[in-house]
Amino acid sequence: MRIEIWSDVVCPWCYIGKRRLESALSTFEHADQVEVVWRSYQLEPSAPAVATETSTQMLARKYGQSPEGVAGMQQQVSAAAAEEGLVYRLDQTLHVNTVDAHRLLHLALHEGGPQLQGGLKEALLAAYFTQGRNVADHTVLAEVADHAGLDATAVAEVLASQRYAAEVAADVAQARAYGATGVPFFVVDAAYGVSGAQPAEAFTQVLQRAWRDGHPSLEMVSTGDGDVCGPDGCPV
Repeated sequence: MRIEIWSDVVCPWCYIGKRRLESALSTFEHADQVEVVWRSYQLEPSAPAVATETSTQMLARKYGQSPEGVAGMQQQVSAAAAEEGLVYRLDQTLHVNTVDAHRLLHLALHEGGPQLQGGLKEALLAAYFTQGRNVADHTVLAEVADHAGLDATAVAEVLASQRYAAEVAADVAQARAYGATGVPFFVVDAAYGVSGAQPAEAFTQVLQRAWRDGHPSLEMVSTGDGDVCGPDGCPV
């Protein structure tokens, strides 16, 4: 079973959704046969590469609200995150572009598969939401990637170029083709879509349904006892 997740590393509900999916997988009996792949999605592709304001300031400007009003909404999101064991510091987060972080996630998938990519995804989310780090800064990205186990030379080469930019764009295009209008957006076996950071119970239901549909059991039709040959031979 493959789960593809479209998300952005600066999306607070994406981190919460990640934890809720992980909670569902922790009780799913076939979890060892589930592969999770992260897909790119940029909430704001026009965000600056160099931070000029905090996320709170950006949201207040974008939606015409006071910084205090935005901070109140952020506290509600932080409370939801705390229920999943996450400590958010949204007052420290910066409004920055995430394309380079997504390009590194593609590098991780290419070089080390879903496991390495998953480790980098977790590290990037933690860096942004719990540590308040600038995930557009190349020095920060290189450090986070190094701690996640990526090859430092490969990381430097990607950050110095536009490698994997086409893959990022392709992910965004696929999300639109699926009809996704926001993230997180989960697709199970290219057949079942789940929008938003649903409760763990909802993910459990989808996982069970996808597994049943992908592994149908044989329905036995009985028309009475029939003669068969068994491991001990055939009675005659």
